[in-house]
Amino acid sequence: MYLKCWGSRGSIPVSGKEYLKYGGDTTCLEIRSESGDIIIVDAGTGIRRLGNLLLKEKKYHYNFIFTHAHWDHVMGFPFFKPLYYQNARLQMHRCPFHKKFVETILSKVMAPPNFPVRYADLKAKIFYEDACPLTFEIGSVQITPIPISHPNSGSGYKFVENGKSFVFLTDNELGVVHPGGLPRKNYVEFCTGADLLIHDAEYTPTEYKKTKAWGHSTYTDTLDLAHEAGVKKLGLFHLNQERSDVAVDKIVNSCRQRLAEKGNRLECFAVSGNGDMAYHL
Repeated sequence: MYLKCWGSRGSIPVSGKEYLKYGGDTTCLEIRSESGDIIIVDAGTGIRRLGNLLLKEKKYHYNFIFTHAHWDHVMGFPFFKPLYYQNARLQMHRCPFHKKFVETILSKVMAPPNFPVRYADLKAKIFYEDACPLTFEIGSVQITPIPISHPNSGSGYKFVENGKSFVFLTDNELGVVHPGGLPRKNYVEFCTGADLLIHDAEYTPTEYKKTKAWGHSTYTDTLDLAHEAGVKKLGLFHLNQERSDVAVDKIVNSCRQRLAEKGNRLECFAVSGNGDMAYHL
């Protein structure tokens, strides 16, 4: 399993010299399986650069999975260039939604006066799965959803291939159980033994005093979860839109110091959304 992140910023895309290291695009992940399948998780602004790469590589078949429908996770969809190619094929998996919610939200993103091209006029062939099963497969990758604790709900996912596991839990608040969410112990169990965990870590403990119940975790809660679950690598995600590269590095250093004090060899880093770092499991 090959993984690359094209956007790790939260809430809104940002730009400027203070964001060069970790990037300013919002959520989009690319997963490539040994079976040759391409899985795209979320359609934040990072999907624009991913689409350009896929066209350059002449790859036209993709599987889409969404964590939830908040604006920063779907706003890049109209700028995914393969949508305008007749030989492109998109398989949309309806997790965490049912019926026609995915079709509805994506068509709304492109509805007038929001965008000049209508969803109905896209040239790509778009197919929708009928349901969201407890576990499903895309090629050689087994995928298990889990409800996230976030306003308006959504899903996190575990991806397993050849005994290696990657867990993605963005927009998951460990300090509050939102409607549809789960207690912290459930997320510990879900992440246990993961080779790579990428988890929401938007706030510092001080910031959280004012942002509790907004749907995001502190980096300390995320680190404690990873420690308790015994994961091998932890990627801090949903980087706050106001947090510079220097400030992110300070959080990473704080996490590494806390791990050293616990005698834990867990590898901790902040996820770069520049598309310049690849993870192989």
